[in-house]
Amino acid sequence: MQSIIAQIRVLFHSFSREEIHSIEKIPQSGSIRLYFRIKAAQGNYIATHGINLRENQAFIAFSRHFRQFQCPVPEIYAVSQDQSVYIQEDFGDLSLLNILEAQGFTEPVYALFARGLGELARLQIKGSENLDYSWCLTSREFGRQAILSDLLYFKYYFLDALQVPYEKEKLLDDFDQLSEYLARADYKFFMFRDFQSRNIMVTGDRVHFIDFQGGMKGALQYDVASMLWQAKANLSEDWKNRLLEHYMDCVERELGVPIDRVRFENQYNGYVLIRLLQVLGAYGFRGLFERKAHFLTSIPLGLRNLGWFLQHKELDLPLTELGRLLQLISRDEIIQRFEPVQSTDQTPLVVHINSFSYRRGIPADDSGNGGGFVFDCRSILNPGRMEEFKQQTGRDKGVKDFLEQQTRMPVFLNSIFDITDIAVEDYIKRGFESLQISFGCTGGQHRSVYAADALARHLRNKFKVKIELRHIEQEAKNWNNEPGSPGR
Repeated sequence: MQSIIAQIRVLFHSFSREEIHSIEKIPQSGSIRLYFRIKAAQGNYIATHGINLRENQAFIAFSRHFRQFQCPVPEIYAVSQDQSVYIQEDFGDLSLLNILEAQGFTEPVYALFARGLGELARLQIKGSENLDYSWCLTSREFGRQAILSDLLYFKYYFLDALQVPYEKEKLLDDFDQLSEYLARADYKFFMFRDFQSRNIMVTGDRVHFIDFQGGMKGALQYDVASMLWQAKANLSEDWKNRLLEHYMDCVERELGVPIDRVRFENQYNGYVLIRLLQVLGAYGFRGLFERKAHFLTSIPLGLRNLGWFLQHKELDLPLTELGRLLQLISRDEIIQRFEPVQSTDQTPLVVHINSFSYRRGIPADDSGNGGGFVFDCRSILNPGRMEEFKQQTGRDKGVKDFLEQQTRMPVFLNSIFDITDIAVEDYIKRGFESLQISFGCTGGQHRSVYAADALARHLRNKFKVKIELRHIEQEAKNWNNEPGSPGR
């Protein structure tokens, strides 16, 4: 990490003489790219480090091309010689999704969605002029093969994981038919590929786009379907309909000619379906295979979105086997598989989570029940052996970055989540009052503190259960350091 930060400093000073006040790592989401915020004398910048050089090259090339057409994408200030690091414009931390969650379905928020779709139409159509599609990461065009690939992604990572029986040949025939239909879309320009409210940053009343490095040539309808049907946003039918009409107005303005709106909407419905299935495939891969709780808890949202679509929209295609399966998986009994038991105010269970030092022994369970879980974190590389982390704890940013990126702590915790989830769910159902879970390491300072915090966050998010969190060694140190305490 320090070598990357040193590289960022050198690259920054290749184009600016500003004094750097700090370089702070930004929390990762689903990507393996590392982002840093450079706070300098005259403003902030974003530095990106990525080991996938083709991905870096695509983002840089697309950004520079789109800025020629005044599209709201970041300016690229500098790129390292090996192209593993680049510095770009900073649009801040506030996404359109953040604003929607904070303000709700208000007219100012609607105006931002409308503005985003207007900018999208310009980027897709004007930005496609003289665009070199050889920069694309995978396919140059979202054609029949790419569409079929998304459908198979859904099949392998979601449908097959549900273990529902189906006729394979008939399903593949339906996939072929749907792929062929969507590949014949009338309007093909630049396709953002992951256009949704979390990839739209907002400053004041302006919108800005990020994360378009996976773009390719494709149908206009795909991106607007991605945005309007984003499960997390959960837009109302009224907003979806009004925003789609607004987007078609913007498309006609950019094209300079009217479009066949009935045909456009029919093709749009097909792209809504493919996007819903692609998202379920992603939730399945990240949640069912990689065991990431956030994606598991998103599955019910995705399935309800699909169920609403099936009830209210129609495709002029006889997709017999696919249609039967989609009706089946959007039923309540399937959705309930992915909805964890939720604690309420009347639920008696309290989960007691501790971090401790093995030098002082395993914490006793004072509930009278005994037992519980004790997890040994000493198999994880110890940050405390490194001079820069000796005075820090598992709550400090540098230690957290080290444990998340340079150790097997994420794998270790995913296994613990699986085990403790079973107990917490069962204890909620059976009305039990107490469960103790303790994490130990050598000093009770780094690994155990980080792991205890991570489990507390996971259980609160998933089960809404009451948590009592104690960092035994750290609390003892703090108490001993209080004026007048026996430890002074």
